[in-house]
Amino acid sequence: MSRPSYFILHQVIKLLKSKYHYKEEAEIICDKVQVKLSKECFHPYSTCITDLRTSHWEEAIQETKGGANNRKLAEECYFLWKSTRLQHMTLAEDIKAMLTELRKEVRLLLLTNGDRQTQREKIEACACQSYFDAIVVGGEQKEEKPAPSIFYHCCDLLGVQPGDCVMVGDTLETDIQGGLNAGLKATIWINKNGIAPLTSSPIPHYIVSSVLELPALLQNIDDKVNMSA
Repeated sequence: MSRPSYFILHQVIKLLKSKYHYKEEAEIICDKVQVKLSKECFHPYSTCITDLRTSHWEEAIQETKGGANNRKLAEECYFLWKSTRLQHMTLAEDIKAMLTELRKEVRLLLLTNGDRQTQREKIEACACQSYFDAIVVGGEQKEEKPAPSIFYHCCDLLGVQPGDCVMVGDTLETDIQGGLNAGLKATIWINKNGIAPLTSSPIPHYIVSSVLELPALLQNIDDKVNMSA
């Protein structure tokens, strides 16, 4: 578990221990919620994300403590988890500076999969709107990454052709596969943990360990295109 994730769940553990006198059960409940989140299947047209995630907490509490379901406690845990999580979503200053400089040369669009409410809350929390020319949330569209349609929609918003676009993302199965499906000029995989992809995974055109490597790489891609032309 990453440090931010640990801190976020630790706040709920503190609540359960101090206010409700749960002992080892508090950590067990949070571990169960983590598992439920990792296996979450969300259908935006039939489910409310708040109800779904409150149910994760409700089920974890009931599975651990037994007895009747405690919806009120589940809601308290969920909203504490959510608010703490949003508080920790910020853009680092060096990334802000990089985006500001990049936007002087290229058009930038943020494309994210997920529930509309959840993703819009994240976008607002990190105050990233001003760094992009457009923002597209998969949950607001008919299809999400890696479907080509959402990439074509993004191209239309920017007024560019797919062959002129570069997809940058940290997920091979959605970001990179989607960029390949849509026939973009290049795909760049941010592999910050240095993990070896599965042999069955889509193959990106380029790999970087940090998003801060983008300006130099994009310049290199442009130089190669100009030379071939």
